[in-house]
Amino acid sequence: MAAKSADRRPSAQTTDILRTLVAFPTVSRDSNLDLIHWVRDYLDGYGIKSTLTQGAHPGKANLFATIGSGDGGIVLSGHSDVVSVDGQDWSSDPFTMEERDGLLFGRGTSDMKGFIAACLAKVPAFLAANMREPVHLAISFDEEVGCKGAGYMIDEIVASGVRPRGCIVGEPTSMEAVIGHKTGSAYGCTVRGLEIHSSLAPRGVNAIFYATRLITRIEAIAARLEAQEQRHDGYPVPWSTLSVGVIEGGQASNIVPGMCHFRLDVRTLPWTDPEAIIAELRDYADRELLPAMQAIHPAASIEFQRNGLVHGFTIEADAPLTRYVQRLAGTNAPPGFVAFGSEAGLFQAQNIPSVLCGPGSIAQAHAPDEFIALEQLARCEDFLDRLAAIPFE
Repeated sequence: MAAKSADRRPSAQTTDILRTLVAFPTVSRDSNLDLIHWVRDYLDGYGIKSTLTQGAHPGKANLFATIGSGDGGIVLSGHSDVVSVDGQDWSSDPFTMEERDGLLFGRGTSDMKGFIAACLAKVPAFLAANMREPVHLAISFDEEVGCKGAGYMIDEIVASGVRPRGCIVGEPTSMEAVIGHKTGSAYGCTVRGLEIHSSLAPRGVNAIFYATRLITRIEAIAARLEAQEQRHDGYPVPWSTLSVGVIEGGQASNIVPGMCHFRLDVRTLPWTDPEAIIAELRDYADRELLPAMQAIHPAASIEFQRNGLVHGFTIEADAPLTRYVQRLAGTNAPPGFVAFGSEAGLFQAQNIPSVLCGPGSIAQAHAPDEFIALEQLARCEDFLDRLAAIPFE
């Protein structure tokens, strides 16, 4: 009798590699070089050479390697960095993988070291297969803080003359094909006023007061988008969204604050330009806020800066790569869309069509006691076995 889906296990090779990868605490603020060097040495043991790229980020590197020979091929892409565990209540050491009740717990198990582990475990199978085209492994840094690393690697891929025909980004999608996500933009806004004793408040410029007026304007724009923007019903939230996630300012209740800073998250559909939203906010600040501020303190200012950008991506539901990924996944489910971001848009910007498909669920990513089901890793192994056996037509 065939094993029930929930009872399926991946190979020991996959779980052993995942245990090793989880043990590298590759939080985005820290180096990932120990992990990258381990992967480089692992691949070198199979005679596979790797190219490392760093860009302007000492202490961090991307890794790109090609298994097989010839033109074209499929890129299997994953990021090495993980989010912080600071302040989270874990029931076990987040960097020591533990198995409980068919689940593997540890930071990065789902997002997305599980996918990387399965790909590495299948290297011998890829080498043994009679593949028409190569398989490329792409492991990036700093995806979690704005996809800052992958661009260097993709530029190097293009410059070297490698021309992959498609990319599968193994983000946790429960092994279902995903064909789009929004553009994610992170902005900071700094409001500088004039600090003064609160007993003389009218002679100062209260930076928090003016920041809150800007935030109220942001809320109004968000409501307008919800009410009026063209919908995309594939998404869990079918319109573009704005959210203020952090606000900082002031020192004491009896001091008029001279500075306030807040951070803004913007998630936009393809037909909405995030920079147009920021331009609208700048115009509002210039017309409605700064004249009053500078009448009291000429040096008062409001400044916006973009801190991060995750390019959106989309591919047609009937595109050859989409159909291929569905075949590899063994599913007839229609491809979907997700609310989170990925590096897929960077690959597509270089004319490398992309689809998301990987083991685990985004619901577990970034959470305390992050986990991946053994069954999901087993399904990912099946997916990779089919990749080795079924050419991309």
